[in-house]
Amino acid sequence: MSEKMLSAGKGALFLTALSAISQLLGFFYRVVLSRLVGAEVMGLYQLIMPVYSVIMSLTAVGLVSAASNLTSQHLALGNRKAADQTIATCMRLFFLLLLPIGAAVILGSDAISVYLLGDARTQLGLVLLIPCAALTGVENCHKHFFYGSGLVRPPAVIELLEQFVRTFAVIALLVLFLPQYPERVVGLIVAGMVICEVFSSCTLVALYRRRRGFLAGRGEEGRVRRRRILSIALPVGLNALLGNLMGAANSALIPQKLVEGGMERSAAVAQFGVVCGMTMPMLSLPIVFLGALNLVLVPRLSRACALGRPAEVRKLISQAVSAVSLLTLPCMAFMVVVGPDLGRAMFHQEGVGEYLVPLACVMAMSCGTSVLASSLNGVGRQRTVAAISLTSGAVQLGFTLALVPLSGVGMAGYVAGAVASTALELGLCLWQAARATGLEVRPFQWMAAPGLSALLAGLVGNLLFRVLKDSGLAPIPAGLATLIFALVLYLAALQAQGVKAREVLRLDW
Repeated sequence: MSEKMLSAGKGALFLTALSAISQLLGFFYRVVLSRLVGAEVMGLYQLIMPVYSVIMSLTAVGLVSAASNLTSQHLALGNRKAADQTIATCMRLFFLLLLPIGAAVILGSDAISVYLLGDARTQLGLVLLIPCAALTGVENCHKHFFYGSGLVRPPAVIELLEQFVRTFAVIALLVLFLPQYPERVVGLIVAGMVICEVFSSCTLVALYRRRRGFLAGRGEEGRVRRRRILSIALPVGLNALLGNLMGAANSALIPQKLVEGGMERSAAVAQFGVVCGMTMPMLSLPIVFLGALNLVLVPRLSRACALGRPAEVRKLISQAVSAVSLLTLPCMAFMVVVGPDLGRAMFHQEGVGEYLVPLACVMAMSCGTSVLASSLNGVGRQRTVAAISLTSGAVQLGFTLALVPLSGVGMAGYVAGAVASTALELGLCLWQAARATGLEVRPFQWMAAPGLSALLAGLVGNLLFRVLKDSGLAPIPAGLATLIFALVLYLAALQAQGVKAREVLRLDW
């Protein structure tokens, strides 16, 4: 690993490249997994993952944020000893929290699986989540030490390797031990996750210890250190916990409400697995750029605010929103065209394309929300972002409770809630960003021009795709030909409206 820190721009490009590889690998993993275990087991797996998020919120999320923040401060001041003490204290606090919480989950796994998740077949997966959470906490604390140090490469490379290990471990376990009862299959999937976390946590700890060297600096008094850690960890962890609890409640309620509407339990879990475990991951495949964009945006905004440059803040936000719209809208239009065929080819499930159009709208709005939320974080409005996120989650939960149980509505009620809650979240984030920074809203540049261009490319691409398939061309070459033609048409439509894609997407900002 190189000892040199990456600049913000190079770091973002490096992470984008690795993220693209990781996204493709993760999609391949989900495709193979869904083919091996089926939609019903995918639904059971989706039921337990929000519990995992809640456990991490209660134990690790806030401490990881504190580790990254304080490590950066200590190393900037040359106090390497204090940075090392911070990591050690975060690890101790993590295990002090995890031990009672993990014990409660293991001892109460039967009740949690039956009464909270509504399916006893999730019990084994719940028990195995605890060692997985323990290893993930160790990994994340040490990973964010590197991020706090400005060292992007070690954790990014380890995270990519972790994807390979997880894919191999889970698929190998399933191939060796299938067929099994659904509960044991979910347990095998989580066991594969544990194996990959063993690899990543041990590797990052070894790299961290190798980099420790001489602990220069005078360190920090224990009482002061714990107070500083908790001052960051408590609000961050509480916000994450509330959001994940709402998400977990929503995930657990969907199959139960579908059953209330007259659907059989296995069919309800399978439909939940198709929408949340197949369609949404498929739609997220083209947006690998988003994480790197936010990585660059937040520190740039923080620096501009610290230097008292409001005009630069507004320019950065405006350009980021334009870039996201320019990239996301054509991606979603293309996925709407090829999504049904792609879903059938990859997952062997007809239902993958059932709610593709509204869910593509949800994904597009989520990308805009993400960049606006990052902008608010960059200008110090973290509490505002948390409040907006909780409001959106409450709206989604309300739709699930009210519409999903209705006969003839079912999963469409959840999708309607996703559209309404995401649109509300996007609108609130835009309003607060304009209010906090004086940002000028540009509907033509942000929405009308890329939206109309993407719509034109999507409609013409859909017609071309159908003609090519009807003429006997296989879906994959037909899709590639459609992609090339639609991309050229999209860029031409943008140019005709006076939008220059190269200027919006330039990397020098």
